Amino acid sequence: MTAEPLAREVEERSVVTHLRPRYESANIRTWIGFKQFMQLAQEAVLGWFRERDLGPQRLFHEYGVGLRVLDSSVLLPATLEVDDEVTAEVTRTGGATFTVRLRTGGESPARVLRGRLTVALVPEAAAERHGAEVPEELRALLTSPVASEEIAGRPGEFSWDWTARYFHCHYSDVVQHSTYVAAMEEAVDRYLAAVGLSVPRLLAERGWIPVVSRARVAVYGEARMDDVVRTTFAVDDIVAGRAFDGRMTCHVVEGDHTRLVAAGTILHGYAVTRGESVGQLAELDEETVETLRRGEGR
Repeated sequence: MTAEPLAREVEERSVVTHLRPRYESANIRTWIGFKQFMQLAQEAVLGWFRERDLGPQRLFHEYGVGLRVLDSSVLLPATLEVDDEVTAEVTRTGGATFTVRLRTGGESPARVLRGRLTVALVPEAAAERHGAEVPEELRALLTSPVASEEIAGRPGEFSWDWTARYFHCHYSDVVQHSTYVAAMEEAVDRYLAAVGLSVPRLLAERGWIPVVSRARVAVYGEARMDDVVRTTFAVDDIVAGRAFDGRMTCHVVEGDHTRLVAAGTILHGYAVTRGESVGQLAELDEETVETLRRGEGR
C-alpha cells in the first residue's frame, strides 16, 4: 500500500491521504479481504502522524517511543477491488482515538470503510534514546499499552498454538496489532475447515465466497518474540440467517497458565458468485447453521 508523500490537512485535526490496497490482499477474484481493509485504516492513521513530521521512525529514534495500535474497529459497507484508489480521511476525535473514512474514487465513488482506531505511544526498550519529551500535541498518547474496553469474553474450545516470530513483531520485540488481525483471519479459516465448511469446499460446491462486514481487534497485553500464543475461536450467534458472529482470543502460554494479550470479533457471511443470486448474500441453510454451532464442541 502506498500513500502520497504530502497529505492535505482539511481541518485542524483531519488529514486526507490517498492509498491503494496491496496486490497480495486480492485472494478471491480481485476483491480485497477484511485484513487489508484494517491495514489501510492503520496506514491512514500513520499518515496523520507523518503529515506532522512525527512518523513512527522519528518517534522511535528521537523520543524513544513506539507508536502502537491498541484497538481497531471497522464497518465495511461495500467491496474494494485491487486496482481501486482509496481516499482516506482521518480525524483525531479524542486524546488517543481516531476515526477513519475510506472511499473509492472514479465515476461512482463509494464509502468502503468506517472505522475507529485507538493508539498509544509506549517507551520502547530497543530505542537508543529515552526520556526526551514528546511534542505537546501527542502527550495524551502516552498511555497504557493496552486497550481499555473489554471484548474478549470466554475463550472458545477450538484452539491452536503458534510461536511469535520476528516478522510478527515491531520495535524488535513486541507482537504488533496487525499480527492479531492476521490471526483472526486464520482463526476463521481453520475453524471452518475443522467443521467441514472450508473456504475451497464452499467455493467449489456452492460458489460462496467469504464476506466480512464488521471486524474488531484489540490488544490487552504484550506478547513478545518467541512467546507461544494460543488462539481460540467460537461462533456466538447466527445473524438474520445470513452471517455468523465470531469471537477470537489470543493468550500467551506461560507454563500451566495463560495470559490474555488480544481479542477480536467478526461478522462473517458469504456472497454468491454464480446463478440467479450472484452478488447477493447467501442464506445459511439449517445444515450450515447447525454445523457452525456444532463446531464449538469440537
